[in-house]
Amino acid sequence: MKIVTDCAADIPNEELERLGIVQAPLFIQFPEGEVDATEISADDFYNRLEAMRPQIPTTAQPSAGIFAELYRKLAETEKNIFSVHISSGLSGTINSARDGGEQVKTEANVNFWDTLTLSGGERFQVIAAALASKAGWAMNAIQERLAQIREKTELIYTLDTLEYLARGGRIGRVKAIAGALLNLKPIIRVDTDGKYTTVKTERTINKSITSIADHIKEKYGNTPVWVNVLHGRFSEKADLLAKELQEKLNIAKLEMMRISPVLGVHTGPGIVGAAVVPMDLMSDLA
Repeated sequence: MKIVTDCAADIPNEELERLGIVQAPLFIQFPEGEVDATEISADDFYNRLEAMRPQIPTTAQPSAGIFAELYRKLAETEKNIFSVHISSGLSGTINSARDGGEQVKTEANVNFWDTLTLSGGERFQVIAAALASKAGWAMNAIQERLAQIREKTELIYTLDTLEYLARGGRIGRVKAIAGALLNLKPIIRVDTDGKYTTVKTERTINKSITSIADHIKEKYGNTPVWVNVLHGRFSEKADLLAKELQEKLNIAKLEMMRISPVLGVHTGPGIVGAAVVPMDLMSDLA
């Protein structure tokens, strides 16, 4: 079985190759033209983003035709395909995938999975699907495990500024202006419905980082966890979050990664957060 995902899962190229995962593109639309988000580095993207101020680019999901072409090509060697995607509450990508699957239903057997999250949270589910498939798990067993991971994963982050969310229309303009004037730093998580919700706000980014660490500690206690610390172009704050998490959690595995430029369009470079999952939901798959 072939595993398909999208570039919002923030999976490094070497991991895609090692696990045989196929990645569908998401697109960033600059005034001078569209760019495949997998073909621009994080630093190049943030340089272009900051140079555009006060404008921002927009993002676009793959078309049904792109998915159909991808599935058709994969079906030449493997008819069974499992397509695992960014939350339907944040993107229409999985709807495009399903429409693409309809176009090739006589050529391929495509199953779909809504991760109800993104970035590092989505990545945990994609990795689990790939490892379970390699281990010969049946589709119903894989989906049962992904449901457990989906339920137990936390994806939470904070932002240095609200201006990018406001420009992209992701929060109300009045609320964004009020937050900017007060210099508030929101703490945002992906809720069980696959949409963003604000946990609380702090006055400084360092207080937000401490609140994120406390929130994760309250959720997981002393449970061994896999932690993926994520940032845009905010490495010093990512290091600070990692340090706080190491002090408060029972960390079985810790990673530091950059988020996808597709998410960075709406957050700017000043984003830092973490994806966390209980290690026992992943360790038996390795």
